[in-house]
Amino acid sequence: MPLKFVIACIINLFCFTFLVSAQQTVIKGAIYKRISSVKLTEVLVTNMRTKGVTECDGLGNFSISANVGDTLLFTKRDYTPQKQEATNYGMIVYMQPEVRLNEVRVIGQTKKQELTEIMGDYRKQGTFYNGNPPALSMLVSPLTGIYELFGKTPGRAKRFAAFSKRELEASAVDRRYNKPLVMRVTGVTDSVTVQKFMEYYRPSYEDLKTWNDYDLIQKVKTQYEYFKKNGDKDGLQKLY
Repeated sequence: MPLKFVIACIINLFCFTFLVSAQQTVIKGAIYKRISSVKLTEVLVTNMRTKGVTECDGLGNFSISANVGDTLLFTKRDYTPQKQEATNYGMIVYMQPEVRLNEVRVIGQTKKQELTEIMGDYRKQGTFYNGNPPALSMLVSPLTGIYELFGKTPGRAKRFAAFSKRELEASAVDRRYNKPLVMRVTGVTDSVTVQKFMEYYRPSYEDLKTWNDYDLIQKVKTQYEYFKKNGDKDGLQKLY
């Protein structure tokens, strides 16, 4: 093979590598509420190609590593997700607030309403403290306090109150931590793998009370990387 040809191939390969790396840049822009000059905060920006995620700052501005032409996904709670192609000049992104119908809200609250109604039935049967009477109740109303401590109905009410609390907290976790979120963050499309990961890792209700969406996504990424490396091993210990 002629030496000139080899040198030409090396030069072409170097130039190609340089051009590809040069395309990766920092894309910047601002995010607004649609048909207004109001800038939005707490918007997550995801590069759909690299799965890189960032959050816009308190002034509604963002910057993210991407190639020109990459698809960027903008998400914010109570707003419709927006996809936009990355450009090499200052991007302007408008997001539409979600329209929530009354019927949707009613359906979403059905479980809570049902549990509240059942708790109300227990109160109609004479239990007022869900089976956990305060100490002063024994002084103010001794008979009621004794009934709450030893009666069958208060005992059932106490167990149901604990069950109700677990159900409502589980529903709150499911609204934020679900298959679509895991698939988007990890890039995994196989539902079996996603299900196995979600069985391995599930954030607690207490965790989610203190995390914003960006915190949750970063935690999912960390947990999935650990799961991907060790998930097939027996007795995999959870990463906290």
